Amino acid sequence: MMTNLFSSFDPSSNTLLSLNWMSALIMFIVIPPMFWFIPSRLNMLWISIILLLHNELKILIKYKAFKGSTIFFSSLFTFILLNNFLGLFPYIFTCSSHLNFTLTLSLPLWMSFMIYGWTKNYTFMFAHLVPQGAPNTLLPFLVIIESISNFIRPSTLAIRLTANMIAGHLLVTLMGNSGSMIPPSLLMILIIAQIFLLTLEFAVAIIQSYVFSILTTLYSGEIN
Repeated sequence: MMTNLFSSFDPSSNTLLSLNWMSALIMFIVIPPMFWFIPSRLNMLWISIILLLHNELKILIKYKAFKGSTIFFSSLFTFILLNNFLGLFPYIFTCSSHLNFTLTLSLPLWMSFMIYGWTKNYTFMFAHLVPQGAPNTLLPFLVIIESISNFIRPSTLAIRLTANMIAGHLLVTLMGNSGSMIPPSLLMILIIAQIFLLTLEFAVAIIQSYVFSILTTLYSGEIN
């Protein structure tokens, strides 16, 4: 019985060497050998998914000078997706459920977009603060609102991913800890509910990684 519900998200270790964050690097050990073998059905399925994502990201960027940018955003999608999937396995620390991990992804990306936009295309960045056709009396307020919404983008990206991963894991933890306190007649219902929640978490892991990469692509397209 856990004394604290949020202890499942505590990146602590009983050993002297903390290996919790090593789960974020597991995919770099697993994925590279796949490229040395003859493509299997799993490889072809993954290639088709990446090509589908490439076509969607190419439409969102809308800038021909950014050739190869879809490779970066597809890699970002893969990195977050695999970290979300690893968190569904028992005894593996969920990196994407902590803000220090998600902010490390969102903040440098947002900073690079802002630095590039304000140094290379500052006229467009100023024009982006004022919506087209807005009345003159509302222009000062619109500039403030647009500036605030622009500054909170990295935090909203990070909090969205973290909150969604924490919420599902908390439900699974709550239901799993209640197994020893319910009568045996209701145990099958609990197992079915746990399977349903794990399926839902599987879908959330895909959706949140997709949303993160799509929003990052949209933010990059706004600086041109």
